Amino acid sequence: MTDPTARQAGAAPLAHGLDHIVQLQQALAGVDVPRLQQWGRRLAETLSAGGRLLAAGNGGSAAEAQHLTSELVGRLRDDREPLSAIALHAETSALTAIGNDYGYEESFARQVRAHGRPGDVLILLSTSGRSPNVLRAAEAAREAGMAVWALTGPGPNPLAELCDEVVAVESAATAAVQECHLVAVHIICACVDIALGVCPPAAEDTTADRPAPLVVVGDTLLDRDLVGTVERLSPEAPVPVVDEVRVHARPGGAGLAAVLAAREGRPVTLVTALSGDRDGRELATLLRGQGVDVIDLGLAGPTPVKSRVRTDGRSLLMLSQASADRSEFSRSLTERERSTVLGAAAVLVSDYGRGIAEDPELRALLERAAARCPVVWDPHPRGAAPVRGVRLATPNVREAARFAQGVEVAAPRTEGTGLRADIDRGRALVGAWSAAGVVVTRGVAGAVLLDAAGSSPLVVPGLPRTSGDPCGAGDCFAATATRLLADGFLLSEAVTEAVKVAGDFVAAGGASAVAERPRREPESAAADEGALAVVARVRAAGGTVVATGGCFDLLHTGHVGLLEQARRLGDCLVVCLNDDDSVRRLKGAERPVVSDVDRAAVLGSLASVDGVFVFGEDTPEDALRQIRPDVYVKGGDYRVDDVPEAALVETWGGRTVILPYLDGRSTTRMIDKIAGRSAR
Repeated sequence: MTDPTARQAGAAPLAHGLDHIVQLQQALAGVDVPRLQQWGRRLAETLSAGGRLLAAGNGGSAAEAQHLTSELVGRLRDDREPLSAIALHAETSALTAIGNDYGYEESFARQVRAHGRPGDVLILLSTSGRSPNVLRAAEAAREAGMAVWALTGPGPNPLAELCDEVVAVESAATAAVQECHLVAVHIICACVDIALGVCPPAAEDTTADRPAPLVVVGDTLLDRDLVGTVERLSPEAPVPVVDEVRVHARPGGAGLAAVLAAREGRPVTLVTALSGDRDGRELATLLRGQGVDVIDLGLAGPTPVKSRVRTDGRSLLMLSQASADRSEFSRSLTERERSTVLGAAAVLVSDYGRGIAEDPELRALLERAAARCPVVWDPHPRGAAPVRGVRLATPNVREAARFAQGVEVAAPRTEGTGLRADIDRGRALVGAWSAAGVVVTRGVAGAVLLDAAGSSPLVVPGLPRTSGDPCGAGDCFAATATRLLADGFLLSEAVTEAVKVAGDFVAAGGASAVAERPRREPESAAADEGALAVVARVRAAGGTVVATGGCFDLLHTGHVGLLEQARRLGDCLVVCLNDDDSVRRLKGAERPVVSDVDRAAVLGSLASVDGVFVFGEDTPEDALRQIRPDVYVKGGDYRVDDVPEAALVETWGGRTVILPYLDGRSTTRMIDKIAGRSAR
């Protein structure tokens, strides 16, 4: 039998702990967050302009003052340049010398006179607001022309009267005051980073509302197509005469890759150098019109322009106004722009041999990015080798041959032509570049992928196509692979799909048709990010992906209940939705009653649904292969062994769960009931 006095003894600390939590909650509710946000913004301005922060306190407040300076000299969360911040109590030699020679009351004030300059900031932390050494420091800072701010306990207090601005925590509990001061320190540091562009403001919640961008880095050209008809030869020479010429302009080089990457509605940022001349301004307008954000480093010189004379879908002649000299840039990346690169979902380096990919500062940044996200490198024969650690390099046959020549320990057959030579070159480059994978693109023959694990080469044949324009096919391949890797696909999956998409691109007219194709916009709320992007984001955070499937023709409470139960099994729910044609094949010519566009929109509006994946096959197996759910939910009275997709889901370690339907709810019954009423 339990001793009641023991229960009471155990209850006392618990009650005290709960009391403390209540006190802390009440104190936090009264913290002046807007003022802390202002301090963060003003500190960012001061420190980024070369100013300095001094901070001081006694005891626990000293620890929090040092916490503040360490976050600024180091980092709170995202990397940035170090900021000048000094905790005055941390210099023990100076502290004890001053205390010994001048008295402890002068321990901070004398350091303020030594380090403080007009315009600098002093932040003082004191729960009582009465410590003599803290008060003397405030007086010294005012004499030095510094801004003086304080975090204190309840006011009024002497320190508050000496400072320019104060955040006072109204709590009688010293521990609650100190804990609120720690929260204040983190708010200040976060707002410094937001003001410097290091991380997005939490209030905007950009990571939830907008997926991380794809970043494209490289040299951009202006491409012009002079398109006309040819029906005769010139009487002056045996050359065709092009009549009725129309001029179409589009971004080329890395600009084309960025436009292609933006086609699926995902945000794309292009880091490039544009000239201020007329062609450069036209290029900037074209890029932004295709939904590409531009970080312009400024090109010192004219815009490189390539003009193609075309007729009947073929190029007759190309005119180049692009110097072979390396580009000179007007400026470096700002801290905010560097953060954009480091915060990307994936980075594509589209090197056109004009210098951007050779810039040492940018290469160092790209190597850091490669440790955070997939980096795809599309090299150029006149360009630099990829930085270490790229996820995928995409040389074509000619580029692979050129770079393989520079490999000290070459593979056995890095000379010659054919698939065997391409495999040996790719394998040599995997080691030389420290890349996770190298895919040698082989034109109409497809591609071959080699990886760092030493797996057997993956040969992806090109699909049978009618002839088309190959201009831009490499950019399309690289952009597609980058987008898929950003969404969590395997190298083999990304390469296989990129070969298909590049083949379709060539057959559709290649780069010349880019200006004629509109950028796809999401069609529903749930499609804003895209089902696969939702999956990649959740999986990257270590979450559980749940998927289910069906026609969902007339949505009823049975469907809603199933979806709500399924969503509780993980961190996101993706619905695999049969398109109209597949519903007709499964249900008959009279179905569906509601179109797939409307069905997707209705499903996407449900709080339980995070993404909708519309598929056209008779089964959801291809969709599931792309989503690779951890949990696949089927509604009804099946056994798991009877679910056709269960074996597939098990191949990647997933499991199938059967959830019961709500009795008496059926789409077919609803339709029959409606039809019966119509007949009467």
